[in-house]
Amino acid sequence: MTILWAVFAIVCIVSGGTVMSMRTGSSFYLFWFASGLFFLILSIAAHFHCWALLPKKIRAGILVLVALGAIIFAVIEGCILSGFHQKGKPGLKYIVVLGAQVFETRPSRVLRYRLDTAVDYLKENPETICIVSGGQGANEPRPEADVMAEYLEKAGISSERILKERKSETTTQNISFSRKLMKEEGSVAVVTNNFHVFRALQIARKNGLKDVCGIAAPTSFKHLPNNMMREFFAEVKFWFDR
Repeated sequence: MTILWAVFAIVCIVSGGTVMSMRTGSSFYLFWFASGLFFLILSIAAHFHCWALLPKKIRAGILVLVALGAIIFAVIEGCILSGFHQKGKPGLKYIVVLGAQVFETRPSRVLRYRLDTAVDYLKENPETICIVSGGQGANEPRPEADVMAEYLEKAGISSERILKERKSETTTQNISFSRKLMKEEGSVAVVTNNFHVFRALQIARKNGLKDVCGIAAPTSFKHLPNNMMREFFAEVKFWFDR
C-alpha cells in the first residue's frame, strides 16, 4: 500500500502541473495538488503501519465512508457520461452556445469545439437563431460573446442569425440571460462540451426552458480527466444549491 499510495500521489501532482500549464483560467489544478498531498500522507501512514493502530470500529467507519463516496462518484459520473452523445434535433428555434475562455482574437480550444459544433448545426438548419453567451472574465481581454460571434461569422454564419449575450459569468447566468433574448417561446438546444451537457440541461430546465435538449461538442482527451473531475464537484454543488 505504501507504493500504491505513492504512485497515486505522483499521478495527482503531475496532473496538477499539467492542468496548471494549460492556463485554462481555472484554479482547479489546486485540487490535484491537494489530492497528491493526501495520498502522500497515506503512503507515509501505510509505511509506518498507522492503519493497524486504529480501533476496528473507526477502520470500519472509514471503509464505509470510502465505499459510499465511491458509489456516489460512480453514479454522478455515469449521469455526466449520459450527455456525451446528445445531438439535439433538427429545426430548433434557438441554440445557445455557452461561453468559455477567450483570448484577444480567438477562442480557447474548449470553446472552439463548441463553436465548430454550432457551425455544423447552423449550416444544416438555416432557420435556427444562435445565441452566443459569455461575459468578460477577469483574465479575458474581451467579452466571450464578441469573440464567439466573430468566429461564427468567419465560418460563414450570417450576423443576422447571431444574438450576443455579453454579461453572464456562470452557466446559470448563461441560460437565464440568454432566455431574455428569445423573442418568442420555442425549442432550444444548449451547445457545450460533452462533459458539461448533463448539468447544463438541468440548469436550463430549472430556469424555465421546457422544450430543451443538448448538443454535445467534443473535448480533447488530455483535458477530459480534469473536466470530468471538476464536473463531479460542480454537480454536487448544484444539488446542494437546489
